[in-house]
Amino acid sequence: MTIFESIRKDHDTQRHLLDRLVKTEGDSDQRDDIYKSLKNELEIHAQAEERHFYKPLISNDMMQEKARHGITEHHEIDELINQLDETDYSSSAWLKIAKDLKEKVEHHLEDEEHVFFQLAGKVFNENEKESLAKQYSDYMVNNL
Repeated sequence: MTIFESIRKDHDTQRHLLDRLVKTEGDSDQRDDIYKSLKNELEIHAQAEERHFYKPLISNDMMQEKARHGITEHHEIDELINQLDETDYSSSAWLKIAKDLKEKVEHHLEDEEHVFFQLAGKVFNENEKESLAKQYSDYMVNNL
């Protein structure tokens, strides 16, 4: 498995959780469970991705700006999560922020899958792609 396949698998998990989250209503156990799962997934994924995808790319001239952009988007996602944490589940504002989060995350995933992965594929050799996948996957397993 390559780093791209490993990351894409987690992206699919995030999309699924986001779809489920925005269909929840009010201060419910379902909303709480899905949100906590998504929040944890996004947090650990961002850490793993920054260590085992962006960090190796940031020293490459072609990828430096893209890597910085990706990390910046992680911080924007964190800010939306902080807003959700500070808003009551029962508030109408909560669902609006959750939908903003869904939009931001999906935009970020599209950037990575349709732009960053293609460019990074030219930077990493096959051994690096597999080695980074193992490091990324190990990090996810040990921290989720």
